[in-house]
Amino acid sequence: MSETPRRGPVVRPTIREVADAAGVSRSTASRALSGNGYAAPEVRERVRAAAKEIGYVVDVTARSLKQRTSRSVGVLVSDLRNVFYAELASGIGEEARAHGRTLVMVDLRGEESDELEAAETLVGSRVSGVIATPVSRELSAFLSRVGVPLIEVDRRFDADETDAVVVDNRAAARDTTSRLLAAGHERIALLIDETEWTTGEERQRGYLDALASRKVRVDESLIVQAGWDAEEAMAAAQRILSRPDRPTAVFAANNVLTEGTWRAASALGLRIPEDVSLAGFDDAPWMTMVQPGVSTRMQDAGALGATAMRALLERIDAPESPVRTIVLPTQFVDRGSIAPPPAR
Repeated sequence: MSETPRRGPVVRPTIREVADAAGVSRSTASRALSGNGYAAPEVRERVRAAAKEIGYVVDVTARSLKQRTSRSVGVLVSDLRNVFYAELASGIGEEARAHGRTLVMVDLRGEESDELEAAETLVGSRVSGVIATPVSRELSAFLSRVGVPLIEVDRRFDADETDAVVVDNRAAARDTTSRLLAAGHERIALLIDETEWTTGEERQRGYLDALASRKVRVDESLIVQAGWDAEEAMAAAQRILSRPDRPTAVFAANNVLTEGTWRAASALGLRIPEDVSLAGFDDAPWMTMVQPGVSTRMQDAGALGATAMRALLERIDAPESPVRTIVLPTQFVDRGSIAPPPAR
């Protein structure tokens, strides 16, 4: 029986071999491949082509140990099952690649209690900074203690000490509610996820602002917290839409709540918008696949992620610069789910 001879250890190409193949010095080759320091564009392309040809791969682990940091960025998101967070992460990743950065991502999958443990994992990976959709102020306090810069995105807990990229949730919710009021609705239910985070708190404030501007009395029983679970949202919407004095319109303050409301109306045999109008917050593919489509307040999650990535790189380059909050615009898209209230 013949035996296959054992292969010897694979010898990886070295930076010296890349430099020789490209006809440059070792230091120039290193600058061209790392992006740290100047290398003329034509030289950079020549070095990268030589590296590709001979199969050279940058050893990011060795570089991290040498520099005590890395070109990796930590990303901490609440739940990638939600299309909003998935698009946010995609925007971060695309911008990271454009700047030669890699991502170390942790998905909390809705488990808020795991946030600090996840942050410790990222710090142990020697990330150069963290982008997070935070769930508490403790995250910024911890990362500040260990000297790792943080960008809060979508919501913020530490506006005085930590950079953030957000939308103006209060103004967006005020405008969205005002559109329902302009259609003739006064009994407008608000389905909200929570009010402990800035997103929920500001969206509820915007809703109340709009009612106050039209001198519409606030019915506290029409403000319902329903979390981030579609089944829970559907159950909450069914309860409120089953009332004898049911609202004539619903403002669902995130994409999951919007889905739950749509499903509840369908289960109860209520037509949208003939029987009840619906306005959402955030967009999702299904909203264009139903009839009528769902009118919603869109925020560009990918742009939020990309902007957060750029803000982190700027913070890494200028750690002493003033703290700032970047506010991106939102857009209302009318797809036909708002109409005047039905005659009683």
